[in-house]
Amino acid sequence: MSAKKGLAELGEFGLIEHIQAQAGSAPFLKLGIGDDCSILTVASDEELLTSTDLLIEGVHFDLNWTGFEQLGHKSIAVNISDIAAMGGLPKCLYLAVAVPPTLSVDSLEQFIGGVLAETKRHGAILAGGDTSRSSGPLVISVTVQGTVKKGQAVCRNGAKDSELIFVSGTLGDSALALTQFKQGMSPAPELERKHHCPQARSELGSRLAGRKLASSMIDISDGLIADLGHILAASTAGAVLNLEAIPLSPSFRAACHMQPEIIDLALTGGEDYELLFTVAPDSEPEIDRLATELNLPLTCIGSVEKSGELRIVRKDGSNYQNQQGGFEHFAEH
Repeated sequence: MSAKKGLAELGEFGLIEHIQAQAGSAPFLKLGIGDDCSILTVASDEELLTSTDLLIEGVHFDLNWTGFEQLGHKSIAVNISDIAAMGGLPKCLYLAVAVPPTLSVDSLEQFIGGVLAETKRHGAILAGGDTSRSSGPLVISVTVQGTVKKGQAVCRNGAKDSELIFVSGTLGDSALALTQFKQGMSPAPELERKHHCPQARSELGSRLAGRKLASSMIDISDGLIADLGHILAASTAGAVLNLEAIPLSPSFRAACHMQPEIIDLALTGGEDYELLFTVAPDSEPEIDRLATELNLPLTCIGSVEKSGELRIVRKDGSNYQNQQGGFEHFAEH
């Protein structure tokens, strides 16, 4: 695609043909981009998982500090994360974009490059979508389909009393980067990377499901407290979280040392896209082995309780009260 050619000259169908030429094929995809529907083959021992997400300029991303290739990567990763959260692996993605006329073809090319690279990284394929003109912001809608072995999908409602609560990776990095961007600062590279290019934990989710280790699971998009709250509500349970056990990156820990209140970003900031899951206490050694296999920190941060409350406790046993809640789209911000 020529960077000099404008969107009006390229046209909707020219754009679709350009994406189609790059999307490729897969054994499980009988028919991809170019018809009214795609055709996906699903094995008889598998179940189909489907999720969709909307990303709107000014709400979910800001082009003042987000590059178009980064935006493409993130648009795909946050959707694949939903499949991972139920123990599945992604197969097909569908991309719909409403593009303002001021967006350059070069910027769109960078975005599509990020989309296709992230899709390929997870062994999935772009199988369809739609394009439209937008009179307002850039709008991105992604639908993802994946599969999981029959009966192995991990839902939110399986947490049981006395089970351990684990989380992958580190928390708060994306939220801290966003906070610093808004303040006109340049975040540390590891913080910026977590914000712009989160990693969907597909392999972790698949192994937890395949080995029947996780009784409940969710990906952290709205913040640890909010998303754990979804598990607890679905499971009719409560929990105790150990504040000092929350896994933090070196950059986050350094910022927290200067401003202790920043710890709330690890509890409520969101957009971590790490997996939060519950396991039976006797499964802890197997979780430790899985962490070694994947070279990925898996940290026990608390336990499930019969009570319907969620408590956060300090090392000395005193209760900690976070000052802000998780992200909620229709709340006043």
